[in-house]
Amino acid sequence: MADVKLENIVKQYEDVTAVDDMNLDIKHGEFVTFVGPSGCGKSTTMETIAGLTKPTSGTVMIGERDVTDLPPKDRGISMVFQNIALFPHMDVYDNISFGLRLRKYDKSEIDRRVEKAAEVVQLNGMMERMPDEMSGGQRQRVAIARAIVRNPDVFLMDEPLANLDAKLRVHMRTELQRLHKELDTTIIYVTHDQAEAMTMSDRIAVINAGQLQQIDPPLVCYNEPANLFVAGFIGSPSMNFVEGEVAGSGFTSDDVKVSFNPSDYNLGRGKDVTLGVRPEDVYLANNSREAADPTVPLTATTDVLEPMGNEIFAYLTFDEDATSSMTDAQLPGQLLISVDPDTEIEEDQEIEVVLDRSKIHLFDTAGGKALTHEITDTGATSTAGADAEVGTDD
Repeated sequence: MADVKLENIVKQYEDVTAVDDMNLDIKHGEFVTFVGPSGCGKSTTMETIAGLTKPTSGTVMIGERDVTDLPPKDRGISMVFQNIALFPHMDVYDNISFGLRLRKYDKSEIDRRVEKAAEVVQLNGMMERMPDEMSGGQRQRVAIARAIVRNPDVFLMDEPLANLDAKLRVHMRTELQRLHKELDTTIIYVTHDQAEAMTMSDRIAVINAGQLQQIDPPLVCYNEPANLFVAGFIGSPSMNFVEGEVAGSGFTSDDVKVSFNPSDYNLGRGKDVTLGVRPEDVYLANNSREAADPTVPLTATTDVLEPMGNEIFAYLTFDEDATSSMTDAQLPGQLLISVDPDTEIEEDQEIEVVLDRSKIHLFDTAGGKALTHEITDTGATSTAGADAEVGTDD
């Protein structure tokens, strides 16, 4: 096991900056996941750690060694790729032991390591099988076992589950968590799938446009996102955003008003801010007691309903001209909420909802930085009537 440190890593390809001043400190034994949209630089960052890509500038440290200029074979790492790349003419034993045989290990040592790795990934009794006789999950385990036998300081995994079906991905997520506990080693994992990142990681490194946006435990990234990008990327479905500004009584927009004392958050009147609230923190008004600190109700109309089995996602509109979208709940005048599956709700139905004030986030619209992750009403505007809380403009 070993710490991994990236110090001011920059990787440029002509006029494109794939990694921009990346600084990371990954502790010995951690499971850290790089997550972000396609093309954000997460795989390039991992390849820099692996030695497959040389940084334009900066330093890569593994343990106490500066490995920036070392080839991959001398870095004490093993890597598992999205493409499993097993040798089709070799059985499981030969695939797992291939690297050890290249390095001229004794036969007894090879047998010992292969047997131990096969036990860890539950491949006992499969040593003579050929890759085309195995399922996708079993082949992935062979690839992982091939990495294990080298006893690396660091495991690097670049979207290893991307080619598996949904059910098998869930199963392999559990397998990888168990593997991390058994090996007690450092794992750096790359994925665009936030469910993998949330369920497996000790910490998540959220990357966008080559820059590190936030690195924190999964629930911190979810409950206290550092900026608008993290808030919108972490969580499925994503957070609702409402653009508005700070008024004397708090937040105001065309559709939503929330009262608070702006001076409590060092906000000046007229500042452009974006309110964020997750779908599960919006409640039907008749269930407002479930919210820790509900606002007064606002009226909206159901647009599209998505039954998910354990819940129903309901797209609401405030603006009659807003069009529905199955993939983007952030249209002007639209709000996505989650309700219980037995809720009696229909499309084109006028309903009242409340927001949980304690789960409301405010962001600087211009810079994206988080300003607060909770709103409290000090009572300074309590005499202002209905528009002191939440409501629609008449």
